[in-house]
Amino acid sequence: MANADELGLSKVNVASAYEQVFRELEGRILDGRLRAGDQLPTEMDLAERFEVNRSTVREGIRRLESEGLVQRLGRRRLVVTLPRHSDLTPRTSRALVMHQVTFRELWHVALAMEPLAARLAAFHATPKDLEALSANLEATAQVIDRGESPAALDTEFQSLVAEAARNRALSLSREPIGLLLRPALEALIPLLPQAGPRLLEAHREVYDAIRVGDGERAFEWMYKHVIDFQRGYELAQLPLDEPVSMPDAECDARAPQRDPDVVSASLQVHGGGRTCG
Repeated sequence: MANADELGLSKVNVASAYEQVFRELEGRILDGRLRAGDQLPTEMDLAERFEVNRSTVREGIRRLESEGLVQRLGRRRLVVTLPRHSDLTPRTSRALVMHQVTFRELWHVALAMEPLAARLAAFHATPKDLEALSANLEATAQVIDRGESPAALDTEFQSLVAEAARNRALSLSREPIGLLLRPALEALIPLLPQAGPRLLEAHREVYDAIRVGDGERAFEWMYKHVIDFQRGYELAQLPLDEPVSMPDAECDARAPQRDPDVVSASLQVHGGGRTCG
């Protein structure tokens, strides 16, 4: 367990004490003096070092917990942890929603990130990654055969590709974008009957390219995949420039009820693209 004296902690300004307790400890975590797995000093030790009461220390620690920087093991033991994707992604996604980002803005970012992830995955994917991607393809095929939406599995496929890329900055950056694009795909699929099969075909092509280590082919197919998503969105006359929503909030509430046969015919006339996911 880390000793409070060794961390070089000093008395804080009581006017905003709990916030400063949080900042002091956060700083020690970010600069590496406290690493993942290290145990924090006790609340009593921290209170003595900061010269504040224990309730103030407790509030500062609650901030650390809410940020995913520490977790409580048992009643008393607090250890430093790495924030998980599941902690960071919803928070970032909510911020994007509050800034009223649009489908078009998210799509432009996805167009840059997803093909890059596919290219890197072709060079770094492990047998375990390939196994997970293969299982995803099988599950996607089954869902499509049942006439159900593959949107959740599409989101998972993109995340698995990013994980196989072995680039943590890329993986953490793209996750909130993928989460917010899922409702757009949910809205699109009922309007384009061919969307599911084409999505699956593109996923299979990306997977095959990754499996044989062909980075350029993986990049090319993922690029087509993302381009076709936007093309399908336009053909379905869905709003490109309206603010997006969180996945479980309005998934397809923004989608106007149009005749799928009309949209399908339009897609065939305009040509191009092989998937809408």
